Amino acid sequence: MARRGAADSEPDTDTDPEEAGGGGVTEDDEAAERIEGGRPLPPSVESGPAGRAPLSLLELPPELLVQIFGSLPGTDLPSLARVCTTFRRILRTDTIWRRRCREEYGVCENLRKLEITGVSCRDVYAKLLHRYRHILGLWQPDIGPYGGLLNVVVDGLFIIGWMYLPPHDPHVDDPMRFKPLFRIHLMERKCATVECMYGHKGPHNGHIQIVKKDEFSTKCNQTDHHRMSGGRQEEFRTWLREEWGRTLEDIFHEHMQELILMKFIYTSQYDNCLTYRRIYLPPSSPEDLIQPGLFKGTYGSHGLEIVMLSFHGKKAKGTKITGDPNIPAGQQTVEIDLAHPLQLPDIENLRDFSELSRIVLEVQEQVRREEQEQQQEEEEHSQPAASQPASPLEGEGAEGEETAAGAEGTTQDKAPASQPFVLPMGVISRNEDYPRTCRICFYGTGLIAGHGFTSPERTPGVFVLFDDDRFGFIWLELKSFSLYSRIKVPFQNAQAPSREAFDEMLKNIQSLAT
Repeated sequence: MARRGAADSEPDTDTDPEEAGGGGVTEDDEAAERIEGGRPLPPSVESGPAGRAPLSLLELPPELLVQIFGSLPGTDLPSLARVCTTFRRILRTDTIWRRRCREEYGVCENLRKLEITGVSCRDVYAKLLHRYRHILGLWQPDIGPYGGLLNVVVDGLFIIGWMYLPPHDPHVDDPMRFKPLFRIHLMERKCATVECMYGHKGPHNGHIQIVKKDEFSTKCNQTDHHRMSGGRQEEFRTWLREEWGRTLEDIFHEHMQELILMKFIYTSQYDNCLTYRRIYLPPSSPEDLIQPGLFKGTYGSHGLEIVMLSFHGKKAKGTKITGDPNIPAGQQTVEIDLAHPLQLPDIENLRDFSELSRIVLEVQEQVRREEQEQQQEEEEHSQPAASQPASPLEGEGAEGEETAAGAEGTTQDKAPASQPFVLPMGVISRNEDYPRTCRICFYGTGLIAGHGFTSPERTPGVFVLFDDDRFGFIWLELKSFSLYSRIKVPFQNAQAPSREAFDEMLKNIQSLAT
């Protein structure tokens, strides 16, 4: 079970007999009991003593108190329970907790059915939803270079961790696949039950530990449920069908076979214990080129991988959520320079790779010169000048970024709604069904490296925006093309609390990958 600190304590609204006045029945107790018994209230309780308006909450009808308390956050209710016996008794009303389960966690099931098992709505809120609230949202599992995407959600009367997988290569426009890794539910009043869902033998005993803020781990206590009667060979063939949608005999490329076998051996080590770190969806602004978010992308023999597209002033970044032995999860796979749009040649000249290469390399040289000039200016401005007024250029960073964003917007406005597009001869694409028109192109760089992330370097390329949900990247040095398609899943509890929190998250997952 999860380790609990002060922040994870369950709302305590049980009655303390000693605080209830030595066991005697008071007028407050009788009023509170009428909530559950449905008996009418005497006029003195409805309107206050002597027919005047109530002067305190204790003089209000219990039914009204139920409505008031039910509108408060569940985390505030324990404080109310300590006020008096009446409040504590009223807070045992299931109507209050049923409303909190629905409004805070979206539980719409008929919770009255739980009464048959002796589990109250308060138990569901306190021992399941409130206790495990910190693990709801998006997470990246620590599986070496491969990473992953886990979405923990409230699903009915369960909390389920769904692992999201890209569609089978190279069908980048197909919907995401998903499978359950674990689930938590309330079998009895004492505590919630954690079950591992890995393998093909059904749910079995598991364990969850909240390590620290934005990090938790899972452990399977019955790993024999993960094994198959046919041994590792049967497990590999089953995994291959699920992961790639094919058999080993269907894969003729020897290098691809090696990569697939390597991934199976590596990821199999993590079938009994995994650590997850929280990730956020990127924040958006009206100036963004398109809506940021998660995309599926083609990566040659590595198959489809998940990339997060985010915007940062004059730059856009594509960060790997899943990765491979060359470029691991967490690394920035592509960077787009939004201040340098590219004017592609006409469709016939575009087929000539050398012509596209010439255009891109000219922009690369221009960017290099601009970076050198900017660095010289920063060095000059960094020298202190005593008792001198601030230079008009000081503070130009934010304004310059805004100006660049404005220039970018102007460039986009001037660009045609669509223009013909075709890949140059010799550029390899896993998916030949790419769009034949695009909106606009930008200069960018892509990260390449040897096996084991050796000798990483950023190389020039072309970012191609097709529409609101698809973009591509031409890797000049590799003579290859990656096509990306938006993941259209409405993930909940995944928004960053602030821009700073999102940037910190990006920095953390990249440092872990490095």
